[in-house]
Amino acid sequence: MTAADFVPSGSDLDGLRTAAAGCQGCELWEPASQTVFSAGSPTARMALVGEQPGDQEDRQGIPFVGPAGRLLQRALDEAGVERSDVYVSNAVKHFRFTQSAPGKRRIHQTPDRVHVEACKPWLVAELRLVDPSVVVALGATAIRSLLGTALKVTKDRGQVIERETSLGVRRFVVTTHPSAVLRADDRDAALADLVADLTVARSAL
Repeated sequence: MTAADFVPSGSDLDGLRTAAAGCQGCELWEPASQTVFSAGSPTARMALVGEQPGDQEDRQGIPFVGPAGRLLQRALDEAGVERSDVYVSNAVKHFRFTQSAPGKRRIHQTPDRVHVEACKPWLVAELRLVDPSVVVALGATAIRSLLGTALKVTKDRGQVIERETSLGVRRFVVTTHPSAVLRADDRDAALADLVADLTVARSAL
C-alpha cells in the first residue's frame, strides 16, 4: 500500500490536505501525532520541499515551524524571497522517530526509501496543482524523491537544473536542508551557502 490508495482524483489542494489526514500508506502514520501536509500560497512561484516533519511540526501540524524552519525563513529573507511566492512541503508527511520510553524525547530518524516512495503520490499531486516555476529540494531525501539518486547537494547545488519528471519539464535547485546548517561546524558559512542557493532559485522565477 502507498499514498496512491488515499490520493483523491480531481481534488484541489484543500481536498488533498483533508484526504492526507487519513493516509495510512506506510507504517509511519501510527506513531505520529498527525499528518503534516503543507503551508504557503497555493499559487506560489517557488516550492520548497524538505525531508519530513520534525517534533514541533508533528505537534503543530505545520511544516517548518521548529528551529530549522526559523532558520529557513531567515535564509529566505536574506535571499529576498517574498513569503507570498513560497509553498513549503516535505517528501514524507509523517514524523519518523525513535523514543526510548513514553515521555522521553523523540529523536529524528531519516525516512527509508520505502517511506519516500510510499508518500511520493502526495508530493506529485500537490506540486501539479501549485505548478511552481522552480522547486527547491532541501537535502538528500527531497532530492531523492524529486530527482532520484544521481544528483547530490555537494556537486549540484547553486544551479538551475531542468529535468523531465512525472510533472513534465520542471526547473529545480538543490541545496542543503536547514537542519544541516544548524549542525554545521561553521554555521555562518553554511547559512551563506543556503542563502546563495535560494538567491539562484529566486533568479529563476
